[in-house]
Amino acid sequence: MSSDLSVATAQRRRSRGRRLGELGFSGVIALAGGFVLLDARRIVVPGSANTLGPRAFPFLVGALMLVAGAVVAAQALRGRLGEEEGGEDVDMAVRTDWRTVVILVGVFVAHILVINVAGWPVAGSLLFAGAAVTLGARPWWKAVLIAVALALAIQLVFGGMLGLSLPPGPLLRGVGLFHG
Repeated sequence: MSSDLSVATAQRRRSRGRRLGELGFSGVIALAGGFVLLDARRIVVPGSANTLGPRAFPFLVGALMLVAGAVVAAQALRGRLGEEEGGEDVDMAVRTDWRTVVILVGVFVAHILVINVAGWPVAGSLLFAGAAVTLGARPWWKAVLIAVALALAIQLVFGGMLGLSLPPGPLLRGVGLFHG
């Protein structure tokens, strides 16, 4: 009988801990959403911006984060908690591949250094292709082609259509379609 009581007590404590965890998570998400909304107000909108200016996407993301935080908090307060996972799909016997970690950090640092010199399309292509090849994408040339296409699409949408100031770089300097 006493073992049943201790099991029930342990389950209540675990449930209370999960509820507090989910409430904490919802609070962090809502605070981040509020910060995004407040910070998005500081974005300078050029006079030539059409209806979808550079503030649209941050406002949308901030509002969705606030709503998501509120929904998770409401569900946690009602006792409808997320399902626990049975366990991680991690093999603890496998050691960290530090070579891959160092290469990925190097690719990210290279992206930061290259973006202002060569522009977003080149830096984005370097980031996407470098990460994909480092993580095992084969053949490498397909990863590079996809990375270039993805970087150009991002430049077109965010720089050309939404008017955000992604640096097009010297290769696209004269192409008005890619400028914000």
